[in-house]
Amino acid sequence: MPQSPRYPLSDHFNGEVFFNPASTAPGPAGAPPPANRRRGGLIAILRWQFGGDRRPWPPQPPDPAPAGDPKALPPPGSASVTFIGHSTFLIRVGGLTILTDPVFSERCSPVSWAGPKRARPPGRAFADLPKIDLLLLSHNHYDHMDLPSLRAIRRRDNPQAVTPLGNAVHLAKAGLGRVQELDWWQSTTLRHDIRVTATPARHFSSRSLRDRNHSLWSGFMLDIAGQRLFFAGDSGAGGHWAEIGQRLGAPDLALLPIGAYEPRAIMAPVHMNPAEAVAAHQALGAARSVGMHFGTFQLTDEPIDSPPAAMAAARAEAGLDANAFVALGFGETRLFSL
Repeated sequence: MPQSPRYPLSDHFNGEVFFNPASTAPGPAGAPPPANRRRGGLIAILRWQFGGDRRPWPPQPPDPAPAGDPKALPPPGSASVTFIGHSTFLIRVGGLTILTDPVFSERCSPVSWAGPKRARPPGRAFADLPKIDLLLLSHNHYDHMDLPSLRAIRRRDNPQAVTPLGNAVHLAKAGLGRVQELDWWQSTTLRHDIRVTATPARHFSSRSLRDRNHSLWSGFMLDIAGQRLFFAGDSGAGGHWAEIGQRLGAPDLALLPIGAYEPRAIMAPVHMNPAEAVAAHQALGAARSVGMHFGTFQLTDEPIDSPPAAMAAARAEAGLDANAFVALGFGETRLFSL
């Protein structure tokens, strides 16, 4: 008798693995790639990883002392956003303290002695942060789901966690038990006036060679009494940005990835470049956006300082105001009106 699928069949789950449907792709998609195409993609990645001439990022001078107070409560109708680094933000909004994709470890890797190493320390130490109420975990890659960091957070604060389907098994290894898994477009109500909705992304998942796409990836829209804050997680460009804005409303503030995009032949399916991030900002209808996923771990070929500069150039090319899409300093805390 055939085994029932773990999750409901959908346009992004075929009973065995998750995949990027046509609605998230700029061009034709809609099904898992055939095995020979998957092998070809893996071969291309291995050739790039081990046969390329990537220039290592130069040692970084210490960042300036960060501005703002991450422990200060924001006034009503605003959010306090602190950029820790990569995709880790501390967000204080509506009486809730949120941490996104927390990575405080020296490396984003399954082992502590190898793998991508930090180019700069976390912009704020975990010990200096206020008590965390909620973790938003977008997917299971090591630069977004760091079990040592999650164990430390669980020991100190024991927060609730929201994550896409299939990720609770990983979070259990960090001792996190208050975990809610969501499919795309599913929501959970944290309080009568705070709702979190998992949103589509164009990406993939894996923590080993044997579990590719066994769990889902997503972004998150927070609705706080009608005011909206969006955390994109990790994603390539696609039609899902416009759909998110249309279905859930334009975000007052969006946190969008702008880094890890070269070479485009390999990275375009799963990582936006800065120009695509500006286009995503526009497609979402976001009032303001903040860049992330840059300047912390050297995962790809672009220079360490290229993503913010390229984002600013794309923003100007699009005719947007300089404040419409910004990059925060590492450790900077800034207030945003919602």
